[in-house]
Amino acid sequence: MPMCTTTHSEVSEATKASLFTGSDLKQFQRDGFVIVRGLVSDEQCKHMLAIAQQHLEQQIEPVEYEADLHYPGSPASRSIQGGKTIRRLLQAYSRAPVFAQWVSSAALQGRLKQLIGGRIVMPLAHHNCIMTKHHEFSSDTGWHQDIRYWSFQKSDLITAWLALGSEYKENGGLRVIPGSHRATIQDYQRDDAQFLRTDLAENQRLINKSIDIHLEAGDVLFFHCLLLHSANRNRTEKNKTSAVFTFRSADN
Repeated sequence: MPMCTTTHSEVSEATKASLFTGSDLKQFQRDGFVIVRGLVSDEQCKHMLAIAQQHLEQQIEPVEYEADLHYPGSPASRSIQGGKTIRRLLQAYSRAPVFAQWVSSAALQGRLKQLIGGRIVMPLAHHNCIMTKHHEFSSDTGWHQDIRYWSFQKSDLITAWLALGSEYKENGGLRVIPGSHRATIQDYQRDDAQFLRTDLAENQRLINKSIDIHLEAGDVLFFHCLLLHSANRNRTEKNKTSAVFTFRSADN
């Protein structure tokens, strides 16, 4: 049987498909985020979404409830209507092989190495989740930087946010402030929960530069953990679901 061979051009094209372009990298450095459209196949997205829906319906732990967050719009407690609405299915990596396959894929790992370098590690806490916004019981997430969730030597952590369906302003899609990963945010500019205070004029000047992120199923938003971002509650009649993982270098 003849041996299967791969030409240099085929290898080159395969490698290119797993990497950011030069303009992608420039945008990330400038804005703190970049979107890769259609990075994950429809089949893989549908598989992930089906698992997420099953686990949401069956309330498969570990989970985080909207009521636990006490964000604007969330149910006041677990005991009232909507109180058992799940905000996050935690530990997504171990929920089904399809999530581990995505995390270890060349399309993701190749790009992460461009941004972080070295051996890539995925923290298991906080992100590593399936993020949802329920169409009836969801909340507003204030302006924040994800670095508030961790304590590492360096702030070079990257989140890969995979949309499993359409995401836009009306259903709780992300809003970001381009370039805010390079801004110096003082302690007084944040409230006790580490959200950006909206009552300060200097913060409003930052917020006025924000843009809405529109994603379709299979699109991946890569963003720096210092990028200021927020999200409204879901005001549509359909749930929104995303797979979210954060990464760092092993030497951090």
